[in-house]
Amino acid sequence: MQNMDVSSIKCEYLNGAYNELANLLGIEAVLKIHAAYRGQQITFPVQLFSKDFLRKQIVEEYNGSNIKQLATKYGYSEKWIRKILKSSLEDEKCGQ
Repeated sequence: MQNMDVSSIKCEYLNGAYNELANLLGIEAVLKIHAAYRGQQITFPVQLFSKDFLRKQIVEEYNGSNIKQLATKYGYSEKWIRKILKSSLEDEKCGQ
């Protein structure tokens, strides 16, 4: 691979998921992914962001009436958003 000219590699030459990734990210990115993870099976979580980050963002972005918008934006249920907001409010009360 080291002596291969990257410009001569086309997406359609790549196997399975590598082909799909090359179409999304480019050949050079796929070669890096292959070098780092080849032979391993990788599962990508449905949620991109950590729960700690989401909690912080939801609390910061909540304006008193945008639970539905936050749920849609972050891909969670309105019930989960309310739970996060309630938990945050309780944490504030305990901290005072």
